[in-house]
Amino acid sequence: MRKLVYFLLTSLFVALVGCVTINVYFPEAAAQKAADQFIGTVLDNSKPAAKPSGSSDTPEPSKPGKQPSAMLLDLLIPAAYAAEQPDIRVQTATSEAIRGRMQERFRSSLGSLFDAGAVGFTKDGLVAVRDAALVPLNQRAEVNATVADENRDRNALYREVANANNHPEWESQIRATFAKGWVERAKAGWYYQDASGAWKQK
Repeated sequence: MRKLVYFLLTSLFVALVGCVTINVYFPEAAAQKAADQFIGTVLDNSKPAAKPSGSSDTPEPSKPGKQPSAMLLDLLIPAAYAAEQPDIRVQTATSEAIRGRMQERFRSSLGSLFDAGAVGFTKDGLVAVRDAALVPLNQRAEVNATVADENRDRNALYREVANANNHPEWESQIRATFAKGWVERAKAGWYYQDASGAWKQK
């Protein structure tokens, strides 16, 4: 009898844990908004809006009329339940340093390379040389180095945003969100890859 009770209680606990963990979802809308703001500051060479102090610590308003099962979940796994509606944090010391370097590259070289059609946005949120023939021979090595530096920062950015939100497993979703955002904010005439990897002009 004790074994049966133990088994039932264990099964119930596992089921409750499962119910809670599926609530820790990737906040796509919040991620798109955050990515758009970051991308805008890079492409427009503007400073990011200052974040109101204490905004990240603002508690979520309590929801009236909690069911007993929800109260039990609060007791069992309060942290996971509190993360039911996570937000996305993009501004960190590391991401701000990355933003500054990206901004400088677009101002000094990448912007004109996109204008010329020599480089484009890849489907995975990076930058690639699309047509090296559009770059003078004596400048190609420098362009390749610039693209490599940009991609190093982009990979670091997507990883940093995921880690800053305590969800490293979100990195691929962060990358996909930014990849979409770069294309949406691209200027007319700039090139980008579609889902199949084919180059298209905006």
